[in-house]
Amino acid sequence: MSDTIIQVENLSKKYILGHQQEGSSSYQSLRETIANGVGSLFKGRSKARAAQEEFWALKDVSFEIKQGDRVGIIGRNGAGKSTLLKILSRITEPTAGSIRIKGRVASLLEVGTGFHPELTGRENIFLNGAILGMSKVEITRKFDEIVAFAEVEKFLDTPVKRYSSGMYVRLAFAVAAHLEPEILIVDEVLAVGDAQFQQKCLGKMEDVGREGRTVIFVSHNIGTITQLCTKAIYLKQGQLASMGYTNEIVSNYLLSDVKQSACVTLHTNGESIKKKSMFFKEISLAGHDGQYSFDLDVRYPFSLNLTYEIKTPIQNVELTVRIETQDGRAVFTSHQSDLSPTCLSKRDIGTYKASVQVPGMFLMPGSYLVSIAAHEPMVQIHDLHEKIIGFSINETGSKFAKYQKHHENGVVIADLHWVEKCAVTI
Repeated sequence: MSDTIIQVENLSKKYILGHQQEGSSSYQSLRETIANGVGSLFKGRSKARAAQEEFWALKDVSFEIKQGDRVGIIGRNGAGKSTLLKILSRITEPTAGSIRIKGRVASLLEVGTGFHPELTGRENIFLNGAILGMSKVEITRKFDEIVAFAEVEKFLDTPVKRYSSGMYVRLAFAVAAHLEPEILIVDEVLAVGDAQFQQKCLGKMEDVGREGRTVIFVSHNIGTITQLCTKAIYLKQGQLASMGYTNEIVSNYLLSDVKQSACVTLHTNGESIKKKSMFFKEISLAGHDGQYSFDLDVRYPFSLNLTYEIKTPIQNVELTVRIETQDGRAVFTSHQSDLSPTCLSKRDIGTYKASVQVPGMFLMPGSYLVSIAAHEPMVQIHDLHEKIIGFSINETGSKFAKYQKHHENGVVIADLHWVEKCAVTI
């Protein structure tokens, strides 16, 4: 018997977008709206059609999910992630294609999904269980566990419309996770809860996966995706870009918009810098020999070079560089003022160059991303570019060459002092 629990074939979802016609006012009175509506009856529908546009939120998406998989769905805003979850949850009908799902589905897509606001927390637990097809006996058996997890004992007999968003999410997640659905679907809604409860939810989702049930999870927090999910789906502009093991897919996603060049020119569009008092013009990577390169030798230092322009005299501006792993974990952040406090003094109009050197034998072999910022600490950000350039640290015969899996040794190389004493033997 196949262990495929979700099968999606050529799934597409189309929306019709309405646009304001050129030359028309953004706002109309009721009289104008009625008059235009009556006029269209006699003038035909050609203009109305011209003001509409087809938008494919999903286009020909196909994949399979096995029982027990914990699948993360990633992609930029507007990639179709939420649309896909709504179709899988049977909230929205697809325009074309088909989905086959085996088992009960519990979804948590928005705050209060599936809750009746006039009913109490207690009543909503039994209502949700009934919707999932569970008997009253089954729900009662899980009831105390749900309440304890959600931490809403004092408000159990209060209508949920009076709950805060955090209380809503806690109870909604507890119900969805504990009433034993074969498939648990969770959107970014967990971001509403506090950090402690988020970790509690992630632990519960891991437990659900270990029990052989399937979890589908959408989050913009890539670290959470890599921590929780065994597989990932990368959606790009409504289409399936790739699917596979999490680390590989996350790497493809993070590097998809990263310039694979050792020198990147920034702000080529004049409109983007019109209101900026300062902005970055260029970032480059150079090896120990001073030559541009994004393939770097683990044994030698390299430098990150920044060129920026000041348009109006400015003071207290600091440059910051952050290095991240390819799955989005910050390795370190370096502030220009750490060793050069005078950098916060007044800068006059002109073009400036700054450079920061990263020592050799510091970063483990692997792929990394660079983010840069110019800001007045605790006041405002003048310019920011996240994950603007990528580079690789390559193994070229260092002392770590004998270890095949560098990622298991950490991210940075630390030469620590060891002390060893011989135990006294009799």
